[in-house]
Amino acid sequence: MEYRYLGRSGLRVSVLTMGTMTFGGSEKIGNTSPADAARQVDMCLDAGINLYDTANVYNAGVSEEILGAILAENGRRQKALIATKVRFKMGDGPNEAGLSRHHIIEQCKASLKRLKTDVIDLYQVHEWDGRTPIEETMEALDTLVRHGHVRYIGCSNYSGWHIMKALASADQRHNARFVSQQIHYSLHSREAEYELVPISQDQGLGILVWSPLAGGLLSGKYRRSGGPETGRHVGGFREPPVYDQEKLYDVIEEIVAIAEDRGVSGAQVALAWLLGRPGVTSLIIGGRNEKQFADNIAAADFKLSAEERARLDKVSRPPLLYPYWHQSFSSQDRLSPVDMDLIGPYAEEFKRG
Repeated sequence: MEYRYLGRSGLRVSVLTMGTMTFGGSEKIGNTSPADAARQVDMCLDAGINLYDTANVYNAGVSEEILGAILAENGRRQKALIATKVRFKMGDGPNEAGLSRHHIIEQCKASLKRLKTDVIDLYQVHEWDGRTPIEETMEALDTLVRHGHVRYIGCSNYSGWHIMKALASADQRHNARFVSQQIHYSLHSREAEYELVPISQDQGLGILVWSPLAGGLLSGKYRRSGGPETGRHVGGFREPPVYDQEKLYDVIEEIVAIAEDRGVSGAQVALAWLLGRPGVTSLIIGGRNEKQFADNIAAADFKLSAEERARLDKVSRPPLLYPYWHQSFSSQDRLSPVDMDLIGPYAEEFKRG
């Protein structure tokens, strides 16, 4: 298993992270029993995966409870880093949601109890809260770090300006800084390349990718001709949304073609592409069963050739938005490596007019 530093921190995390949203869940997203969850955790630990991601809102705290109970046994906690999140509604009271000092601190206490641990390794704000001053949020997170309840902090599902506003507040007040952001990024959804990936590299944030297989759509099982009758999207789960069905299937067809040539699954091809992208630290993988986990874990050792990567880039690349199309006409010597990576495939086209 390969390990990468999480942003500018000294924390090293495996390139694959175990996601636990299905623990105690439903048929819509996957319902993993405690016994099955324990076997999956052991599979991941045996493979060298050291980061385990959950959230207080996942199944109303049940995911945290199951993960906490598993890691508390047989010395598993010593091998594992726990990441959880705070933001969404956890009760009926007026202060049971958001990123206020009150909600953050109370929910951290509740998460620590459910997770059966004294410290959360990575505490992430789950989504932007536009009603709470960012200074209050960052100071509350800093308090948790200083008191030893949390080791590192991160954000999830922030826009570029959200991230910069939070980091500016932290820097101005000498508060703890985000070391990572958790985003959606895949061969189907590459919008993160416009702002979030460049910001991460510029500001020293690690990138944790949720749903790298687009809810299973990029596994290769779903084709124009049909697919399984079960699964998240078949069951009505709509994350991520599909805006262009035809382009999605074009991407899937290329994934499947490469997978068949190499004798691996489509999931391994899609995951390997992401692991080779600039700035990516770790991919959060999940599965309804051990077979899916075993297949995803194998992606850590699978490498794509330059020609295969170029094929996938061509079929999946997003439209070039301003200011990138303007920069493609001008001097590129001051652009970041990520900017260059984004512009590169388009530069010759624009030079030709």
